[in-house]
Amino acid sequence: MSLIITIAVIVLLAFIYISLRNGLIGKKNQVANAESSIDVMLKKRFDLLPNLIETAKAYMQHEKTVLTELTELRSQVNSATSTDEKAALDKQMSTALSHFRVAVEAYPELKANANIDTVLRSMNEVEAQLSASRRSFNAAVTDFNNAVEMFPSSIIANSMNLKTLPLFEIPEVERQNIDAAALFNNK
Repeated sequence: MSLIITIAVIVLLAFIYISLRNGLIGKKNQVANAESSIDVMLKKRFDLLPNLIETAKAYMQHEKTVLTELTELRSQVNSATSTDEKAALDKQMSTALSHFRVAVEAYPELKANANIDTVLRSMNEVEAQLSASRRSFNAAVTDFNNAVEMFPSSIIANSMNLKTLPLFEIPEVERQNIDAAALFNNK
């Protein structure tokens, strides 16, 4: 009888271990999937930039620094490999796009241009999808981090050398209102 109980306990512990380990692997894969969704949205954003820049060039002769910055950031997209590099590039791009939107407001003829309007609408749609992807990523990371830190899965996570992951945070520039007058006075 004690042999049966011992075998049952071993089987139960093995089942718990396998369940917790598989759960951690599933959560890790959800994070990777969510990060991939962000990559897809960033690629869409970067693919829209040439249209935006070319359309705006004719109107924005005085805002060449904004256009140059957008072009340079777009060229850096292929070199970003880590999540931290992608997040930093995303923050820089968000800042540059915020400055671009402020600049567009200063040019009524540009704002009225059908091409720029179409590209900006597409960009706004991509930004909304990117925001949703970030939320999905943060939810997956939070779920993963909870599993890595909470008992008993923390024991297995430690044996798998899994560490908590950083959340995708909003750029500081997006937390504050842009002072359009200060932006144009610095040019």
